[in-house]
Amino acid sequence: MPKILVLAKIIEGDLNPFDGAALEAALRVKDAEVTVISMCPKTAETALRALTRLGVHRVILLSDRVYAGSDTLATSYILSLAVKREEYDMIFCGRQTTDGDTGQVGPCLAEMLGIPCLTNVMQLPEIGEGSVKCTTRFGEEEASLPALLTFERMCNLRAPSIFSREKDIEILTNDDIGADPARCGLGGSPTRVLSVEENDKGRRHCTFISSAELPALLESLAGESAKREEYREAESKLEHIVTVGKKPYARALALAKRVTVIESTDFEDICAEVKRLDPDAVLWPADLWGRRTAPRLSARLGCGLCADCTDLETDGETLFMHRPARSGNVVAKIKCVTRPQTATVRCADSAGGIIIAAGKGIEDRLDEVKALADKYGAELCASRPLVDDGKMPYSAQIGLTGRNAAPAVYLAIGISGAVRHTCAIENAGKIIAWNPDKGSRIFDYADFGIVESF
Repeated sequence: MPKILVLAKIIEGDLNPFDGAALEAALRVKDAEVTVISMCPKTAETALRALTRLGVHRVILLSDRVYAGSDTLATSYILSLAVKREEYDMIFCGRQTTDGDTGQVGPCLAEMLGIPCLTNVMQLPEIGEGSVKCTTRFGEEEASLPALLTFERMCNLRAPSIFSREKDIEILTNDDIGADPARCGLGGSPTRVLSVEENDKGRRHCTFISSAELPALLESLAGESAKREEYREAESKLEHIVTVGKKPYARALALAKRVTVIESTDFEDICAEVKRLDPDAVLWPADLWGRRTAPRLSARLGCGLCADCTDLETDGETLFMHRPARSGNVVAKIKCVTRPQTATVRCADSAGGIIIAAGKGIEDRLDEVKALADKYGAELCASRPLVDDGKMPYSAQIGLTGRNAAPAVYLAIGISGAVRHTCAIENAGKIIAWNPDKGSRIFDYADFGIVESF
């Protein structure tokens, strides 16, 4: 009987949907003994008690005032102590939470526990004798047990049976797990939020045209180039920044007197080089690999990590990191109080040509959108809902949890323009939005708009 721990977070009274997928995956494992662990305020007790109706073995609420304000590293430390009290073969959790969007706790926790971590799991895993196989965003992967798996929204959590009844949950405080208060809460967190502002970056003036004018417009834009990503040269620079790979190099060059690139993708090699070089900061690409690996370095070295940064600045001593939060609706300014200061950085994946992106509003006509892309030699991409529904591959996803895109021309069809999407296309040369709803947010971030059915 496999023993599975599911880490779950209650956000504004509801279960984080990514954790819901992880819990459903655990409940589908034959004969599994499923225990839910949640680090939340006591206000989450009602929502957690409802999970006992789903057939879980136990539900544990980990709650103490000393935990308030914990960042991802402090949260991982606290959870690691709770997990060590339990017997388990696997730990399941969501890829990320909808309030933080960092995706760091899973890999951080796995590193602290010294177990393998497979992220971005897309299907129910196959559990063998001492190992687990998964289909992930990286492809087919396998890990020895015990292991930690983070799940995409690959399924929906079941509803409780009308015959099921709620059971009591266990409530643990810091007296039960013995976490060092100096490593918990705001005071024990290496990252600090300095300010939060509304995210309105990337707004444009939209000129409305008819669909009949689109071919001529695309022809006229054929010679356009993408906006060049330009980074402000810091007046006072950090002494030394290390980048893992070449993608963040241009950003680092604007911030540091010296930049060293680590070419290796081997985690142990990267750790050894960072320790040897002892830089002021380490920058990672905010791609799938960077999001999986950077948190492990944070846990290994006990240093702060800021995820998915869209802007960086420095006063010569501190690296100030700006990242979208709350699904991209705000931008938070963050600093690390530990050294090295580390961040994953969003870098545009394209630098020219045409991208045609399909959204939820056009999901039943994808063949026609593909034909249009083929006609103009464009890359076919998508917004997150089509990827979550399995209708487009993750490699095609543009948005906060996908790719940044900087083509010469970006044509969005059937996309409403949520912040998590528009924040990833700021560097496109020209943006054309096609949506029958003139009130769609996408038109505030487009150069040209078509208000017609496709």
